[in-house]
Amino acid sequence: MTQELLDQALVEEATKKSGLIWVRGAAAPSPAGPGEEAPTRALWHVWHEGAACLVGDGPGEQPLPGLVDGGHAVVTVRSKDKGGRLVTWSATVVELAADTPEWDAAVGELKGKRLNAPDGEAMPERWARECRVVRLEPTGATAEPPEGSLAARPLPSPATTRRPAPAALPRLLLKRRKRG
Repeated sequence: MTQELLDQALVEEATKKSGLIWVRGAAAPSPAGPGEEAPTRALWHVWHEGAACLVGDGPGEQPLPGLVDGGHAVVTVRSKDKGGRLVTWSATVVELAADTPEWDAAVGELKGKRLNAPDGEAMPERWARECRVVRLEPTGATAEPPEGSLAARPLPSPATTRRPAPAALPRLLLKRRKRG
């Protein structure tokens, strides 16, 4: 019993303090067998009422592949200061219905952590129309983080640099170093 409480405390504290978690979702099992695993993604989140809450799958928001209501996910949490893996835990995925008290509470927390939102105060209405809000609820099972490097080729993304860096940038950067 003591080990379970320690694992629960580790999951909660590590996930609260890390602004980024690595999540691998699996589709909900069908009568034909288990669902297919989705790729592991780095996702921003907030810890709220005992679970990691995420928003995504809408225009301008993070993708949430394999995170389906009732499905399972594996979450790996990194250390905020060193970046190393701290704990890996299993979760049940719960999709929150828009405009319910649970959704409102989760969105209230997520709204405060969303950086560079294009629509500011109108963000919750857009999330209700176009996005999904999910909770990753710990099942209590933790695992040893995998050994070795998990480095992988970046997943395809529509993200691009807006334009090439200005030609004068290297000179400007060198001037700052000389002054300091």
